[in-house]
Amino acid sequence: MAGDGEERVLQKMAAAFEPLAEWVVSGGVAMELRPFAQACAQVVDLIEASNSIATLNDMIELDIQHGSVRQLGSHTRNLLRVKRGLELIKTLFEEIIKLQGNSLRNAASVAYDKVMALHHGQDIRKAVDAAMHAVPPKSQLFELLNEDEDSAKVKMLRFIRACGPVIEYIEELFISTQLGIDW
Repeated sequence: MAGDGEERVLQKMAAAFEPLAEWVVSGGVAMELRPFAQACAQVVDLIEASNSIATLNDMIELDIQHGSVRQLGSHTRNLLRVKRGLELIKTLFEEIIKLQGNSLRNAASVAYDKVMALHHGQDIRKAVDAAMHAVPPKSQLFELLNEDEDSAKVKMLRFIRACGPVIEYIEELFISTQLGIDW
């Protein structure tokens, strides 16, 4: 499976965040929006914003100036959602690495409870709980990712190391602008 030459999802995820992590660790001051948005390519809004806004700091400041920080669809609100998504994936990967056995249900539950449950109402939490029964076993997940367990864990660790500093940087942006992260 692993090593047959084709780039896989876990490889791409880790590789996308490693340069951002290096930048944060080296003491970078204002993260550029475009590289961040490209690392989070599924978030079209941030990619579009990167055409006219240079840094994450600038993006948040613009939303603050326009009074739109907490409005549905604002760049800042989308950034907070991306941060939570990264945290969820990071926490899930941490739980998978610790996991003994083949069931991912507990790992997924723990990750959701740590990162997202606080931000969801009771109806969504119930729906997520019901959906946990559809979580595939670990062996099936690795098969879907075209990875064996060892190669997947190596790439998960790379992602954990790479996105950790990025998550902390984004969190600090929200705290330093007194927006907080619990909304």
